[in-house]
Amino acid sequence: MGTSAYIDINQNQFKAFSKLEPQEPVVMLNFLRFKKVVFESEISGEEAYQRYMKAAIPFFKEANAEVLFYGEPKHMLIGPLDTELWDKVLLIKYNTLNGFLMMVQAKGYPSHLRKQALIDSRLIHCKP
Repeated sequence: MGTSAYIDINQNQFKAFSKLEPQEPVVMLNFLRFKKVVFESEISGEEAYQRYMKAAIPFFKEANAEVLFYGEPKHMLIGPLDTELWDKVLLIKYNTLNGFLMMVQAKGYPSHLRKQALIDSRLIHCKP
């Protein structure tokens, strides 16, 4: 793993992202690296992330989001072989940008559970 880890949203990027067309669909690409053990609960980061996903399901439904893929990368076919693969890759499609924004800003959204589970991550906006 590199020297920098990323868990929190870059506020400048988020502001620019928030100004995009509100009714356009978006796909969010997540690269996830889990903590070995979550200090707060003494369970694995992957188990903690499963708790986050379970708690986030009502918010995904409200945002009309669809999990397109959740899985484990296995082989680096193009790219540096000395780079460690991510623990999981997650693709989620939101029917609108507004749906995503409302979800992540909703009262009770369990972002703290996501943060507890991860040691590093990437969240990349993709336009379908």
